Amino acid sequence: MTSPQNITVLGATGSIGLSTLDVIARHPDRYRAFALTGYTRLDELGALCITHEPRFAVVPGSAQAEALEHRIKAAGLSTQVLVGEAGLSEVSAHPDVDAVMAAIVGAAGLKPTLAAVEAGKKVLLANKEALVMSGSLFMQAVKTYNAKLLPIDSEHNAIFQCLPVGYEEGLVAKGVRRILLTASGGPFRETSLEVLRDVTPDQACAHPNWSMGRKISVDSATMMNKGLEFIEACWLFNARPDQVEVVVHPQSVIHSLVDYIDGSVLAQLGNPDMRTPIAHALAWPERIESGVSPLDLFAVARLDFQKPDEQRFPCLRLAREAISAGGTAPATLNAANEVAVDAFLNGRARFDEIPQIIEAVLQQETISAVTDLECVMQADRHARDSANVWLERHRR
Repeated sequence: MTSPQNITVLGATGSIGLSTLDVIARHPDRYRAFALTGYTRLDELGALCITHEPRFAVVPGSAQAEALEHRIKAAGLSTQVLVGEAGLSEVSAHPDVDAVMAAIVGAAGLKPTLAAVEAGKKVLLANKEALVMSGSLFMQAVKTYNAKLLPIDSEHNAIFQCLPVGYEEGLVAKGVRRILLTASGGPFRETSLEVLRDVTPDQACAHPNWSMGRKISVDSATMMNKGLEFIEACWLFNARPDQVEVVVHPQSVIHSLVDYIDGSVLAQLGNPDMRTPIAHALAWPERIESGVSPLDLFAVARLDFQKPDEQRFPCLRLAREAISAGGTAPATLNAANEVAVDAFLNGRARFDEIPQIIEAVLQQETISAVTDLECVMQADRHARDSANVWLERHRR
C-alpha cells in the first residue's frame, strides 16, 4: 500500500482551504495535510493544526508564530511554525510535498504559487490572480519545470473536463470554436443602476449560490471575478480573447461549456460546491468521492442564460481590454481592483466607484512588456499607489 500524498494548503482558513481539508479528511489513506497556512484567522489555523496535525504551519509574523507555537505545544503536537513569505515558499517547494493547493487570495499568492511551479509540483490553482498578473511567465515556468497545473475555479475546472487532451497545441487545432465561461451574475444581476450606488458590503457579499470570502464575493458582485477568470482562461487554455465568451447562467449548475466546430457543445454540470473541482483535481485522472450531493435536475427544473450587461458590470469590459492590451495591463487591473475592493469593504469607497478606480488607474499607468517577475511586481506597486491617490482625492 502506497503512503498518502502530502498536500500543502496555502490559505487553509479560507473557503477553498476548508473545502480542500474536508476532501482530504474523507480520504486519509490517499492524502495528508502536510502544511497549512493562514493570514488573519489564526485561531482557526490553530484549530486546524490540532485536527490535521500538519508537519508545518505558516503565519505572517513572529508574534503570531509565538502564539501558535504555544498552542501547538500545549496540544502535544510537533508541528513546526514558519513565518512570512519565505515560509510560504518553503512549504510550497518542500521536497516531500506532492501537491500544493494555491488558495491564497490576491497578489499575495503569486510568489508561493510560483515556488511550487518551479519545484515541479502538482499545483491546484485556486489563486487566479497569480496567473492574471504574470500569465506568460507563469505558463512558461509550468513548461520549464514540468509542473502539473490543474484549475480549481469551478468554471476552469469544467472547461478542463470538457476539452480534449492536447489542447495546449491550440484550440482550433483540436476542433474547438469557443469556450463559454458561465457566470451567475451575482446578487445584483437585476438591480437597478441607481440602487448600486448605495450597495453595502454585506449586500455585496450575499451571493445567491456560492459561499465565498468577502473579497471574492465583492468581485462576483461587480463581475470582476468573471473578468479575472476570462483572463485566466486565455492563459490556461491557450485561447485568444475572441475565443472566450461569458454567459450569465443564474442557477450556477452548468459550470462552463466548450463549443466544437462540428456543432457539439460539451458542458460540465453539478451542484455549486467547490469540493467537486477540488476532488477532481486532487485525484486526476481518477475520480473520488467529494461529499457533494448528486445533482437533482428535477429540483433545478430550468436552466437560464443571458448576455452580460457591461453597462451594469463595466469590470468585465475592463478585464477584456486588459488582456487584449497585454503586458502589465492585467497586473495593473488586478492591483487596482484589490485596492478598490478593500476600500469598499472598509467604507472608503462606494460600490459603483470600484470600476471607476480601476479604469482611472488603467488609463494613467504605462503598460510595459513583461520580461521578469520584477516587472509584474513593479506594475502591481504602481497601480496600488495610483489607486490610493484616487481614493485620497475623492475622499468623502
